[in-house]
Amino acid sequence: MKYCSECGASVELKIPEGDNFPRFVCDTCHTIHYQNPKIVTGCLVEHDHKILLCKRAIEPRYGLWTIPAGFMENKEAVPQAAIRETWEEAHAKVTEPELYAVFSLSHISQVYIMFRAHLAEPTFSAGAESLEVRLFDESEIPWDNLAFPIVHQTLTRYFQERKTGKFAVHVANIAPLPK
Repeated sequence: MKYCSECGASVELKIPEGDNFPRFVCDTCHTIHYQNPKIVTGCLVEHDHKILLCKRAIEPRYGLWTIPAGFMENKEAVPQAAIRETWEEAHAKVTEPELYAVFSLSHISQVYIMFRAHLAEPTFSAGAESLEVRLFDESEIPWDNLAFPIVHQTLTRYFQERKTGKFAVHVANIAPLPK
């Protein structure tokens, strides 16, 4: 950030008085510009013992498979955003989303909130951000072509728990992959 969105003056990155994090501060109008993590939410959609995945039609990770998910919009409730993202990416209507995981990716300032949900009806198709959408049995999951490590982790946990029929709510901080 270079300029204040309130008055247009230059901003400076510093720790404001009474705070303990660096913030962009306008020395002219004294506005403190807070930057907070982005929330990504979506649904792990189940149907007939299969999981719905989308092949990405956008960057990052074009052409790789993911769970239908995306950024929350202002004035949305988290489950509402997860349902909307599932519709936008997979044209899939889901019922009764249940909280499944909250993952902090602090290295990229994102929080992932994932729900388990079921297809309301067995219809789906690729939305504008998807090349393809399909249901996968566990043995068919394209493990080497998943878009993000968080998707791999979510699916791995899900399939482990599905064997017992007991699903927990997971909360974890996910570290970046080693380079």
